[in-house]
Amino acid sequence: MDSVDDRKNTKETEKKTSKKELSIEEKLQDAQDRALRALAELENQRRRFEKEIKDAFDFGGFNFAREMLTLLDNLQRAKKSIQEDDDLKKSKEFKKFFNNIEIIEKDLITIFEKNKITKIKCLNQKFDPNYHQAMLEVEDDKSDPGTIIQEIQSGFMFGERLLRPSFVGISKKKGEKSDENK
Repeated sequence: MDSVDDRKNTKETEKKTSKKELSIEEKLQDAQDRALRALAELENQRRRFEKEIKDAFDFGGFNFAREMLTLLDNLQRAKKSIQEDDDLKKSKEFKKFFNNIEIIEKDLITIFEKNKITKIKCLNQKFDPNYHQAMLEVEDDKSDPGTIIQEIQSGFMFGERLLRPSFVGISKKKGEKSDENK
């Protein structure tokens, strides 16, 4: 029984020894392989960091830009409200006040454009769920079904990224039942 155990131990020792005793060429090849893998890993990490830095510069103001849209929306609502108020229209200072609001709005839009924040053009375009959010359907025989005929709230892009979708009304044929009614 001792001889079987001795033979097993001898074979295991020989396997371990043969694994440990690599030739100089094999050791050199192994070291070279490890060095190349480490260099590749460093290069991949460098590229990742460069991309993260670029994205931070390109989209670092994304959340700030989204919040600034609220300011533009409120300014446009105030402008519309002032335009529709008959008592304010009778005031001597109305035109001057209204012009100042328009100047502020134009300045804000100019600042947006300088910072790659652009309005999405949507009227008379085909509905695209990547850029538009349908809020209502309107029966219209003049337009093809699925064409945007009303813009409820403007959408904006931040460079190539969607900042906010346009809220729109789309056309449908008269007499067409919506999915809810079916």
